[in-house]
Amino acid sequence: MKTCLVVDDSRVIRKVSRRILEDLGFEVAEAADGVEAMAWCTAVMPDVILLDWQMPVMDGLQFVKRLRSEPGGDRPKVVFCTVENSLERISEALNAGADEYIMKPFDGSIVAGKLEYLGLCA
Repeated sequence: MKTCLVVDDSRVIRKVSRRILEDLGFEVAEAADGVEAMAWCTAVMPDVILLDWQMPVMDGLQFVKRLRSEPGGDRPKVVFCTVENSLERISEALNAGADEYIMKPFDGSIVAGKLEYLGLCA
């Protein structure tokens, strides 16, 4: 079973994301910020990370840069899921190491489409 780490400071977003991902057959873990997420990835590297940008402690951009420098940190697919919607911010995220980008609000079909595009679900 493929694993997904949902990283968002909003408990509601994590819960909605978990439901969508479990319906797609993923085992799901959650983190409320980049520091929690990094600790999780150090212990068990997930197949995919659904990542918010604006979070306390360590934001999504800082997290993805650090993740990509860690051993095995190049393996997970990282999908930013955020309200940041300017082309400059999207480019910044992709250049930092993100694989894809979803704008909030989102639904199950959007998440499924992105994960299918990344080869993570049928």
